[in-house]
Amino acid sequence: MKLYYSPASPYVRKVYAAAIELGIKLELDTVADLYAADSQYGKVNPVHRVPSLRLDDGSMLFDSPVICDYLDSLGKGAKLIPPSGPQRWKVLRLQAMADGILDAAVPRRQETLRPPAQQSPERLSQYQRSIRQTLDALEKSAGELEGVTIGTLAVGCALGYLDFRFPGDEWRKGRAKLAAWYESFAKRPSMTQTVPKG
Repeated sequence: MKLYYSPASPYVRKVYAAAIELGIKLELDTVADLYAADSQYGKVNPVHRVPSLRLDDGSMLFDSPVICDYLDSLGKGAKLIPPSGPQRWKVLRLQAMADGILDAAVPRRQETLRPPAQQSPERLSQYQRSIRQTLDALEKSAGELEGVTIGTLAVGCALGYLDFRFPGDEWRKGRAKLAAWYESFAKRPSMTQTVPKG
């Protein structure tokens, strides 16, 4: 299987970390021209985002939750996504919260790359509010950050992305439980091997 990726994408990191945890080997193919006007990546993924996963039969999967679900179905050991019951929804809720942080942080990063006169203070404020509120919710529910699941992997990748792109935010302030959990979780091989670059 081939994973189309960008080394700085937190969504890609989540997929790659999940594959490591599941013991699944993926061939990596860097998408170098993702934002270029003449990018050909749309032929791989019409949504034009990373990650994408080309299966052995040539078919494609898009979007990190879908890819992670597929990889989890292949893993021989412990599952990252519980098959049913309350635990399943708790894990998927954590993943949604983490993806929510990224759904605000990634466009926030793009907005800050625009010339200052073209940046939208209102939009930046909305992104920061969403990130802040979700971090506060994660601090309150830090007890749910147990084990290695798609939820904890997603949260770890989201917090790592904030450190990578927005170190000045100091997200740990006032969130001691979340910070302590992340300090420990970030030492896992799946996290140390997938630290973002770029």
